[in-house]
Amino acid sequence: MNLFNVYPLFNINPVKAQGSFLWDDKGEKYLDFYGGHAVISIGHNHPHYQTQLKEQLDKISFYSNSVQNELQTELADKLGKLSGLENYNLFLCNSGAEANENALKLASFHNGKSKVLYFSGSFHGRTSAAVSVTDNPKIVAPVNYSERFIKSEWNDIEQLEAIFEAQGNDISSVIIEGIQGVGGIMIPTVEFLTKIKELCEKHNTVLILDEVQSGYGRSGYFFAYQEFGIEADIVTTAKGMGNGFPVGGVLIHPKFQASNGLLGTTFGGNHLACVAAIAVLDVMKNENLIENAQKMGEYIENEIKDFPHIKSIRRKGLMIGIELDRDCSEVRSNLLYNHHIFTGNSNDKAVLRILPALNIRKEETDLFIGALKTVLENL
Repeated sequence: MNLFNVYPLFNINPVKAQGSFLWDDKGEKYLDFYGGHAVISIGHNHPHYQTQLKEQLDKISFYSNSVQNELQTELADKLGKLSGLENYNLFLCNSGAEANENALKLASFHNGKSKVLYFSGSFHGRTSAAVSVTDNPKIVAPVNYSERFIKSEWNDIEQLEAIFEAQGNDISSVIIEGIQGVGGIMIPTVEFLTKIKELCEKHNTVLILDEVQSGYGRSGYFFAYQEFGIEADIVTTAKGMGNGFPVGGVLIHPKFQASNGLLGTTFGGNHLACVAAIAVLDVMKNENLIENAQKMGEYIENEIKDFPHIKSIRRKGLMIGIELDRDCSEVRSNLLYNHHIFTGNSNDKAVLRILPALNIRKEETDLFIGALKTVLENL
């Protein structure tokens, strides 16, 4: 049997990782400035993370959600305290797409409406409803298309108001990323988010903040939307939540009523996933990683802002989009193969996406800054 060939692969086979570095099967060392799509939040193989997972393996790895699991309660308590959403409730699942699926379903259960408003440039996942609110026709199969899903332009208040004027009574939820990642580090304006919240309240529409990539301290706030003082009805999270262990979460405002069987999952909230997520929160708190994201992100931006071929820098914390005056693929390949640094791209071909671990150190950022300068000056 062969693998189903859906991924364009770099000819690199990492076999070891520590902190912000990877090593391949030939012994080459790489600086990880992408974290596998913002998944590696506290660095590879953090000692506290490793210890907690190894100890849990000696106890119990999994049982279903038909029994009590005190680790889920501990995770919910610590997540509430660190995020500031202590009065919310937590539903645990396995991925960002699954979190968004459950958020959309819960919103529809709540108000009995069926339409969903999403935005240009969005990415919410590849599963049924999640991909239907993702702005990429290449990955939306015919079975996923429906008139229930309405697209509005990013940061366009006038179009937003027009859509609500015409269809507001049928719109169950609005789903929006705290910061668009795949879309190219696109940041919503405070006026835009404020208007969305206003219209949602007026029309009994649920506001879903997708913080799968922009959350967990990535933006310099626990969740990116919190910078704007907006209250979300539902927040979804995943990626950095488990530092590589598959885990996702739906944070649910207390106005939503739970009932037996309303939502469900086989693997979500299993013992190992909870321990991984608890370890991440412990490290984030004890090592002040949200503050470090703010500090290191600002440092990187200040150091690179005058480099040639950079048109703009879109950044919150350590969620950084470097817009070049050309397709970024040549720069990205040069950084990878000549300087051994992993970076990312986006749907905007000119944007180089930077998502290092939240505990990145100055000496490691300097390696990236020096390499980027060399590459851009030699274009």
